[in-house]
Amino acid sequence: MKRLYTPWRSAYARAVDGSKHDGSDAKSCVFCQQIAAKDDEKYFILKRCEHNIVILNLYPYNSGHLLILPFEHQPCISDLSAQARAEAMELVAHSTRIVKEELKAQGVNVGMNLGKIAGAGIPSHMHIHVLPRWSGDANFMPLLANTKVISFDLNKIYAQLKPHFEKL
Repeated sequence: MKRLYTPWRSAYARAVDGSKHDGSDAKSCVFCQQIAAKDDEKYFILKRCEHNIVILNLYPYNSGHLLILPFEHQPCISDLSAQARAEAMELVAHSTRIVKEELKAQGVNVGMNLGKIAGAGIPSHMHIHVLPRWSGDANFMPLLANTKVISFDLNKIYAQLKPHFEKL
């Protein structure tokens, strides 16, 4: 297979105001817009820290798919301040524990796609994926029926996880 298309994720690569996200600056960045909006419930922001936020991915690969987003609009982790990098790693550790305990995830993928060629949908604002996994969570639906099955409601997951992130 040379290409795997994921059209259900295309809306996420567009800015909040509906214009196409070009990734060139913080003003057009959907992540920066969500951070600046200060509407945590609307954008499913679970935790705001000094340098980063934890947010539910609005177009998840799996239920409970989290993103660690730095406030700094930078394309690569090496471009972040040492404090932002350290805090991001702490949030990865906490997020991994929380999704295992609260969502009963049997495993967790943690990763970054740095640059468009590496698969980043929004390459101008680096982010870390924390992706809960369960036995049998991948199936044929996205390939054959152009449908991604997400078995949990984002609002319910947000309500379930929010108190645990507030404790951090």
